Amino acid sequence: MKKILFLLAILPISAFAQKRDKVYTLTSGKDKIRFVLYDETPLHKKNFASLVSKKFYHGLLFHRVIKDFMIQGGDPNSKKAKPGDRLGNGGDHQERIPFEYHPERFHKKGVIAAARDNNPEKKSSACQFYIVQGKKFNDEDLDKFETRNQLKYTPSQRETYKTIGGTPHLDKNYTVFGEVVGDLSLLDKIAAVKTDEFNRPVEDQKMKITAKKMSRKKITKKYGYTYL
Repeated sequence: MKKILFLLAILPISAFAQKRDKVYTLTSGKDKIRFVLYDETPLHKKNFASLVSKKFYHGLLFHRVIKDFMIQGGDPNSKKAKPGDRLGNGGDHQERIPFEYHPERFHKKGVIAAARDNNPEKKSSACQFYIVQGKKFNDEDLDKFETRNQLKYTPSQRETYKTIGGTPHLDKNYTVFGEVVGDLSLLDKIAAVKTDEFNRPVEDQKMKITAKKMSRKKITKKYGYTYL
């Protein structure tokens, strides 16, 4: 037995350690949506994880909803907002997060991206985010977005925009830092709710976000998510 324990002790710890990540669960009403955050946007990933650990998003609203575009939430002022209150400026006192652009992370349907104002550095809000619904585009549309945003889509990205959809006009302008894994029905459900003239849902769409650690191998097996 002593010999076996000795052998275990000298083997690299990494041989037994399974790299883990967090799967986030966003609950709204009776429905749930799950997502993971990208390694390629470490500042946004760390910031969001910290907010979730503090239960920051519990009771906040999706305050801006535009069908075939996106659903946006995370304004701390929305927690106690009254019907008709204008929302969207909450969190401005928090330090913005530097822009993190990665060409393989684009605005396909189901991605999580950071909201921001018109600051020239494209820095993100420290707390507000949106989930892309979008719509489908053709090659002519994508050619125009490539020229306007000075980028080049891969064949795979083009196919995604043509078959699944998204918001390509936002590429290279906002930080995409995560994506939904699994069912997207909650996204489509919220995107379809009735809104007022300022795109705020007439009936409050509250959220709660929690996180659970899992092995990356299990995340890939259970949700089909592939790490870069």
